Amino acid sequence: MPEPRVALYPGTFDPVTNGHLDIISRAAPLVDRLVIGLGINAGKDPIFNLDERIALIEDEVAPIAEKTGTLIEVRAFDTLLIAFAQKLGAKMIVRGLRAVSDFDYEFQMAGMNYRLDAGIETVFLMASERHQFISSRFVKDIALLGGDISSFVPKLTLERTLAKLRK
Repeated sequence: MPEPRVALYPGTFDPVTNGHLDIISRAAPLVDRLVIGLGINAGKDPIFNLDERIALIEDEVAPIAEKTGTLIEVRAFDTLLIAFAQKLGAKMIVRGLRAVSDFDYEFQMAGMNYRLDAGIETVFLMASERHQFISSRFVKDIALLGGDISSFVPKLTLERTLAKLRK
């Protein structure tokens, strides 16, 4: 029996956007197990704490896992990305690209990761046209300033984000 194909899709996902879900739904059929890796980065001043982000992402990806038959799990990490990928047995790191400006940074990171472990490939998925401009940072800024984020995030994330900001 062949070894399961495991991929890691890392990010902070604060909040998870329609763009993230687009990449997840397109990456899931490519592998047997997709791990959504929540990077712990307190410097990004998250809206949601770690447990809230894990629960929210698990709820949002459940329909994708059911539809594709792919095991999708959400796990936090605070180590070097390659070390986390190795721990998971991942042979692929999935990254979404929105614009040319993303490419330079992602290209450098992929090169460094390859030097750290040439057995783990970075696979880039282009954001769908309708999601190319969405970023969690912009969504968070718009929400904090009272703007409408309903076209950028799924319904559950919208509800939880608005409830969180009302507190």
